[in-house]
Amino acid sequence: MNLFRIDEKDSVAVALKTIATGETNKVGDIEVTANEEIKTGHKIALKNIASGEPVIKYGCMIGEAAQEIQKGDWVHTHNLISHADDARSYTYHFDVNEVVMPGTSDLTFKGYHRKSGETGTRNYIAVMSGVFCANPHMKQFAEAANKRFPKNEHFDGFLPLTHECGCGQEGDDLTNVRRILANLMQNPNFGGVLLVQVGCEINRFETIEPYLDNFDYDRLRMFTMQEVDDEYEVAMQYAEELYQIAANDARTERPISELHIGFNCGGSDGFSGLTANKLLGEFANYICAKGATATLTEVTEMFGAEQILMNRAIDQAAFERIKELLKRHRDYILKYGGTANGNPSFGNKAGGISTIEDKSLGCIQKGGRCAIVDALFYGERVEKRGLNLVQGPGSDLVGVTSQIAAGATMEIFTTGRGTPVAFAAPTLKVSTNSAIYEKKRNWMDFNAGQLLEGRTMEELRKEFIELVLKTASGEYAASNERAGFYEIGILRDGVIL
Repeated sequence: MNLFRIDEKDSVAVALKTIATGETNKVGDIEVTANEEIKTGHKIALKNIASGEPVIKYGCMIGEAAQEIQKGDWVHTHNLISHADDARSYTYHFDVNEVVMPGTSDLTFKGYHRKSGETGTRNYIAVMSGVFCANPHMKQFAEAANKRFPKNEHFDGFLPLTHECGCGQEGDDLTNVRRILANLMQNPNFGGVLLVQVGCEINRFETIEPYLDNFDYDRLRMFTMQEVDDEYEVAMQYAEELYQIAANDARTERPISELHIGFNCGGSDGFSGLTANKLLGEFANYICAKGATATLTEVTEMFGAEQILMNRAIDQAAFERIKELLKRHRDYILKYGGTANGNPSFGNKAGGISTIEDKSLGCIQKGGRCAIVDALFYGERVEKRGLNLVQGPGSDLVGVTSQIAAGATMEIFTTGRGTPVAFAAPTLKVSTNSAIYEKKRNWMDFNAGQLLEGRTMEELRKEFIELVLKTASGEYAASNERAGFYEIGILRDGVIL
């Protein structure tokens, strides 16, 4: 099989290998001869498509033909127009028989149960500051503390969570920073927080604290560098105090309802919606039906597929929240003169993705058929178990950080081009194709490309579930943990003063 048609209504198919000019292949009952070379992951027309006619993939419109397209032509950015930026209205048609509802089960994992009632998959100590001026010191303190107090079976290390914000900001932009930092401090993966202030910054602890609503102050140590003689020694003193607390934590058997996983994709290609995101969708169906919580972000990558998500809203209130989520993010894009179709990157297009609709329909596969229980605006925390949408951009670092701030204690990240970015939580990276998996084994944890090589979805789903639960229970170290890579990013929405 050299061509893959996702839905019988599709007017295009995806090339599973490079198709030479003049090469004839069959997909279903359609025989098609390539009029030009069709690269791996790219689309070939299965019929004549008139100028202005919708081009169909995933059974949905991914754009409009910009010119007449002949059967066998390469379909890509040169002959396809996006309509994702067009104004549109939405309706709500929920069918309980078409979705996977949140459920319960006896399934468990081993995690760190916190005073807040939440459970972490890791036991880190966060080393953080409210302002970018302290970034070099955060890295220095964490490096020194990790040497003095190394990881063990009950402790996963000191993480320096640096960022580029905290001064020269005002208004909602600064409020976003405070909310994200406060919610990161409350993430149950952190068995302690060392908060370091410079002393003259706008963003001090007293401005962050109002956004702390479920925080264990016994696990906080804080000082101001401008007020002490030797900030290094003070940091090491507090690091030791936090370590003595965290080192006494232990994993216990916890219900799967206390597991919260974020889903994200980056460096996507033409196979993302066929393999890795599809596998993640099957996993989402499984884990949410068992009572766990999952989150999707990348709101830009919902445009073009938003009606599908809206029809999975569990009730009218959730539908209205999704609608408002999309409106807010569209307004954010328009405020700065951007377009939704500006999202597909150079790498996305090189990998076969043509429009934001094409990307979105592949992106939302990660949510499977789960009912959407809520939509969270930027800086909010998850309150309902099941699949939640979280406001965040397509930018991987910013979007995933919003999920971790919302409470996610693990991330699953799918990629077709290969993405080295790392996040402040254990992150399983799933390749969409075997080529990138073999080329970047040190970046990857699982190969969903096997779905195109004879492995069944049921086989891979079973293996993947086992890997996720082993990771959640601390029995497997994700690729970012093995490399020691952890980063955060915060959405900017304002001027720098």
